[in-house]
Amino acid sequence: MSEPSNPFLAPSGLPYQLPPFADIRDEHYAGAFERGMAEQLAEIDAIVTSTDGPTFENTILALERSGRILERVGNVFFNKSSADSNPLTLALEEELAPLLAAHSDAIRLNPALYARISAVHDRLDELGLDDEARYLVKRHHTQFTLAGAGLGDSDKEQLRALNGTLSTLTTRFEKNLLADTNDLAVVFDDMAELDGLSAGEIAAAAQAARERGLENSYLLSLVLPTGHPTLTSLTRRDVRERIMRASRTRGIRGGEHDNRGLVLEITRLRAERAELLGFDSHAAFVTADETAGNPENVAAMLGSLAPAAARNARAEQADLQALVDAGEETYDVESWDWAFLTEQVRAARFAVDKAAMRPYFGAERVLSDGIFFAAEQLYGVRFAERTDLVAYHSEVRVFEVTEADGTPVGLYLLDLHTRDSKRGGAWMNPLIAQNTLLDQPTVVVNNLNVPRPAPGAPTLLSFDEVRTLFHEFGHALHGLFARVSYPRFAGTNVYRDFVEFPSQVNEMWMLWPEVLANYAVHHETGERMPQALVDNIRRSVSFNEGFLTSEYLAAAMLDQAWHRIDSGTIVDDVAAFESDALAAAGLDNPAVPTRYSSTYFAHTFSGGYDAGYYSYIWSEVLDADAVEWFTENGGLTRDNGDRFRSLVLGVGGSKDPLEAYREFRGRDARIEPLLVRRGLAE
Repeated sequence: MSEPSNPFLAPSGLPYQLPPFADIRDEHYAGAFERGMAEQLAEIDAIVTSTDGPTFENTILALERSGRILERVGNVFFNKSSADSNPLTLALEEELAPLLAAHSDAIRLNPALYARISAVHDRLDELGLDDEARYLVKRHHTQFTLAGAGLGDSDKEQLRALNGTLSTLTTRFEKNLLADTNDLAVVFDDMAELDGLSAGEIAAAAQAARERGLENSYLLSLVLPTGHPTLTSLTRRDVRERIMRASRTRGIRGGEHDNRGLVLEITRLRAERAELLGFDSHAAFVTADETAGNPENVAAMLGSLAPAAARNARAEQADLQALVDAGEETYDVESWDWAFLTEQVRAARFAVDKAAMRPYFGAERVLSDGIFFAAEQLYGVRFAERTDLVAYHSEVRVFEVTEADGTPVGLYLLDLHTRDSKRGGAWMNPLIAQNTLLDQPTVVVNNLNVPRPAPGAPTLLSFDEVRTLFHEFGHALHGLFARVSYPRFAGTNVYRDFVEFPSQVNEMWMLWPEVLANYAVHHETGERMPQALVDNIRRSVSFNEGFLTSEYLAAAMLDQAWHRIDSGTIVDDVAAFESDALAAAGLDNPAVPTRYSSTYFAHTFSGGYDAGYYSYIWSEVLDADAVEWFTENGGLTRDNGDRFRSLVLGVGGSKDPLEAYREFRGRDARIEPLLVRRGLAE
């Protein structure tokens, strides 16, 4: 195929520069990556060989302009490999991993480029730059320095080798996890085993089985976390146990998809790299460029929350055990019982049945009359589906987002349903990242893993899936609303322990009276959710927080434990290390397993949250404090939305995030609202 036919070699001519998915073929990726890397290295060479002295324009801006082909193909390919992989893309991703790592090192470890950036940085106060440009220089200098640009030649060679190996290993971890998750999907031959599930859920399980060539069977795909949504409803203990054990055995069964060796090797090499870069641990290396600053601050926060969370979980467990003991069949409450029994207690205490809510959560109503409605009320934007625009999969929907007066904002893509080719979890990716330097608009995509209903049936969401959609749409709004000058600051390119804050804030609108009343409508009768149920839902919001906080903290502290080991520490048993780490944290309750065990902890071993899973609760301090502000100032109003948009969402990564928060809130965030929300206040 001739090179000019490769659609990645030039910007798309479609609206908002939407990638031309109808023209993209799998065979285009490798050539575009090769061309993109070569082009960017040539652009870097032009910077460093310039006979003109280093300036903001000929060094920093030239660096920002570089790599356009690589960005175009990378954004599309890595979304494709996560959301709709196939054997070719999986193999190419593993092949590309060390090549891209080497390419990044060729830029970050280039001594001449670092010298020019440092020269501009040293004269920063003389250059008359505006605040965003000054911050850009500082961020580039900091990141090059932390990446090892100042190391000697022999250390750089060792660093290149480590980075290349780690990129291969983390890619392999994700590939193994996808394969083992698919292989461990739980198949049932008797519909009676699924007692407790709704007719729609059973039909969806039958359809999932048929898609795998299994007739007269029912298939439940595993989700990324340890727990499974169906555990709240399935009445048979043996069935619940089977699902839980399948989830817990991912990556530890031996064979080609066993991730234990990868966990040990990844953590060892990360510790070795951190030492080479001058840090005591990988956690110290990561947090040096986060708002937390160092792992001691992370440990102090997590450690202060864990005892109360564990205590609350034990109290909840006692309530569940009392429920069992009062029944006909007595047994010790296990991890596979918790969700089921919790829903019984919730129903008895608050008259709330989460399963009974599902008919009121039709996906279409949640999206148009919940998600979009809240955004319209807060920010004045409008959403119109563009069926004329083609996405990367036939199930993906494309929406144009505009201001109330019709001014373009961007495109929003939604990929709602699970499939075997999609990795677990939910996320937002940019496909085109807004910046004025390159005159780029914005296109973002949300991916979720909602089970596909039987043909002809509507998609009905669980309570947790509704919350996840609101959360991920918060990331999408961040990407859509950011208006920055430079690619480096586009959208959600902020500190990892800040990026979850806007998405967490967006969750508040799920149960906001005006919003809930607008979308919680029974999909068959058209009746709105009864007010008594609405009131009871709100009363039960903090119910089971001991379990939820404990399972999260267990994962966050496990992530820290793996990444606080130094290069001299030898770990040879994943299960023993994990057990010891959870015991040290006081979170080793077998009935409350960690949200992710090491061998399927994608966030930390392949997803970019290594030593950073603490970020969710770190940014939740800001979230809870901001929710308090919204509540005190009238909630769902344009004035409030405009303030949050202009001072937080709209700045992208173009200023220090805590400075942006102070400007929005008028002060630093207080932790007290989080403690109250999580039931951890004294």
